[in-house]
Amino acid sequence: MYLHIGNKKSVKKEKIIGIFDLDTATVSKTGKSFINGMEKRGKVEYDDTDLPRSFILTDEDGEVKVRLSRISTQGLKIRLGESFMEIKK
Repeated sequence: MYLHIGNKKSVKKEKIIGIFDLDTATVSKTGKSFINGMEKRGKVEYDDTDLPRSFILTDEDGEVKVRLSRISTQGLKIRLGESFMEIKK
């Protein structure tokens, strides 16, 4: 199964590590540092002109990536249609 994250992009549900609110995750120094470090390594993906609201952390064949989305974490959760823990089982 796939999760549509906006802008004609989808990710496999089983590849999702976590879904995070961009505003709250970047309040802390650690959160900002993580996003900036991933961006410097070319691991952040975003192909939209709208302001991103959330990010999806994925593990794709051992490579961790950050995929920004203009869809809120609540909207992504609704799209999942089940709890994240059920997906990981």
